[in-house]
Amino acid sequence: MTSLHVRADTPGRDDLPEGLPPGRRVGEWEVVEQIGTGGWSTVYAARPAPGHARTGSAARPPETTAVALKIMPTAGLAPLQARRIVESARREVALGRGAGHPRLIGLLDSFALSAPDHPSLDGAMVLVMERAAGSLRDLLDAGAAEADLDRVATGICEGLAHLHGAGWVHADLKPENVLLGEDGSVKLSDFGLATELTGTHAYVPPLGTLDYMPPERRRAPLGELGIQVRTSADVWALGIVLHELFAGGARPFPGATPIARSAAAQEYAAGRAPLRLDPAVPPFWRGIVADCLAPTHASRAPHTAESLLARIAARRPDGPGAPRRAFRRGTRAAVLAAVLCGTGAALCADTTGHGPGAPAGTVRVFNAERGCQERADRDRHCSLGLAIDPHRPYTAENVVRTRVWHGDLLTVDCRVDDGQPIVDEEDTRSTRWFRVRLSHASVPPDAWLPAVRTRDSPALPACRPPASR
Repeated sequence: MTSLHVRADTPGRDDLPEGLPPGRRVGEWEVVEQIGTGGWSTVYAARPAPGHARTGSAARPPETTAVALKIMPTAGLAPLQARRIVESARREVALGRGAGHPRLIGLLDSFALSAPDHPSLDGAMVLVMERAAGSLRDLLDAGAAEADLDRVATGICEGLAHLHGAGWVHADLKPENVLLGEDGSVKLSDFGLATELTGTHAYVPPLGTLDYMPPERRRAPLGELGIQVRTSADVWALGIVLHELFAGGARPFPGATPIARSAAAQEYAAGRAPLRLDPAVPPFWRGIVADCLAPTHASRAPHTAESLLARIAARRPDGPGAPRRAFRRGTRAAVLAAVLCGTGAALCADTTGHGPGAPAGTVRVFNAERGCQERADRDRHCSLGLAIDPHRPYTAENVVRTRVWHGDLLTVDCRVDDGQPIVDEEDTRSTRWFRVRLSHASVPPDAWLPAVRTRDSPALPACRPPASR
C-alpha cells in the first residue's frame, strides 16, 4: 500500500502514546474513556472537570456535560509530520467555525495541550467536539431498521450539500465519519483532510481511505501543494456509503480487501467491468448510487450533492416526524459477537492468528495484508468475505453477511477444485475453495472460503456440485 492510501484504517504512527486513564484532566475536561483511535489521533469521551468554573460561549454553552476530545500528538515527529498534524487541526477549526450546520459535528473549542508530566502528549493539538452516540459503521454492523435508512441517507446528503455549498471538500467521507446522535441526528465529522476550494478544485495531502477514493484520484499526480481533489470525489464516496447503508454493509465493488476492491473499481472505470449494485438497494436509491458512481469526474460532475438532495426532497415521504432511532454504545461489539460467534458457529473458536496450523477439519484464515495481520481489533476494513457459491463471480451479491478476519479458525468439510479463480495481493492464484459450515440463523448453513485465504491444506473430500450449477 502506498502512502496515498494511509488513513485511519492503517496506523500512521507506531508511537502513539498509551491511552489516557479515566479521570485524567485535559484542559477544562476530565477523560471518561477512550472511544476511538486512528492513524494520527485518539478520541476520548470527556465531561467537565470537577471544580472548574467554565464560561459559556456561542459554540460552547456552560451546560455542556458530555464532549469528545480529539487529541493529536506532535511530540517526537519530524518537522514536516508535525506541521501536517497542526495543519489538519487548523482545517478542522476553520471549517468548524466557518461552515457550521446541524449536519456537521460541532466544534466547541481547540487548544494546544500543556502536559510536562506526559512528554508524548505535551504540545498535542486538542479539539473539543460534540459527543455522538455512535457512527454509521456501528449502525451498519448492528443492522438498521428500514425506517431509518432514508432518513440517515438524506442527512448525509444534507451535510455534504452544505459542505460543498460553503466551499469545502470533505475528502474522507466514509461510515466511520458519519456520526449519529441519541436523538437520531446525522452529522458529518472528521475534517482532518477537508480542504477549501480554490475555484473548482482544492489540494489535499497524499492520504485517504482506499475504499472511498474515486478512480481518478488513484492516478492523480502529487504536486507541490498535494493531490488535486474536487467535490465529485465526495460524491463518489457518497455512492459507496449509500450502497453500504442500503445493502447491509456490502460494498459495490467485489473483493475481499480494500486493494482488491480498488482494483475492481479501476476495472469498472476503465470500461472493462460493469457496475453491479446489490439487489437490496431500493430502485430510487439505486439510481442515486449509480449516478454517484459515474466512472469519471466529467460524468459525475453533473450529479452534485445539491442536485442529489433536490431529487431526494422531491420524493421524500417523511417529514419532521419521521421515526428516529436511538443508538447505544457497545452495540457494535455485541452484534459482531452474535453474528460471528453464534451458537454452533465455527467462527471465533480461536482468533489468535498465531498458531502454526489448524486442527483436522479446520482452516485458519490468512489475510495477505500485513497491517491486517498485526491488528488486534476486528476492524471491518480488514475483514474478508465468504462466498455463497464458489462457481459464481466473487462479487458483493455472492457474499454472505458473516465476515471473517485473519486468524479465525473455520470448520470445513469438503472442497471444490474448479471454482472461480481468485488472485490475492501476493499474486497467489487458485481455483480451489473450501466449504465452511455455519449455523447462524441469519446466514446460509454454509459458505465458501477461497484457498488463497488460508495457508492450510486439509485433506478433504470433493464436494458435490452446488445445486445452482
